[in-house]
Amino acid sequence: MKRVITFGTFDIFHVGHINILERAKALGDYLIVGVSSDDLNLYKKGRKPVYSEADRLKIISSMKCVDEVFIEHSLELKAEYIKDHQAQLLVMGDDWAGRFDQFKHLCDVVYLKRTPSISTTEIIEVVRDPSSK
Repeated sequence: MKRVITFGTFDIFHVGHINILERAKALGDYLIVGVSSDDLNLYKKGRKPVYSEADRLKIISSMKCVDEVFIEHSLELKAEYIKDHQAQLLVMGDDWAGRFDQFKHLCDVVYLKRTPSISTTEIIEVVRDPSSK
């Protein structure tokens, strides 16, 4: 059984999230998703997510393509997460291209093309200021 792992915040869930999760699952048999904690997102992006980590976990775990979900507490623990979940493949969006190559000694690493013209940040900006679109 090929175990695939991916990571993300998955805030303001949209079709781009669905696409990457379905495509990641198609590359293996078992999909594991690390959802960034609220604190990690604050550290990474300078803001808390719109949806709480509990809500984001529930959204991701409800997808039929997702087999397992866990909270990612630290960027520095990626290697441990990969090992602990016995992943053979790490999948990330191509906006992260090259940034996870250091894990190629633990598993294969693939960067998938993002869905064009959609991002959580863009959605948040439009909601805050509808005239910006």
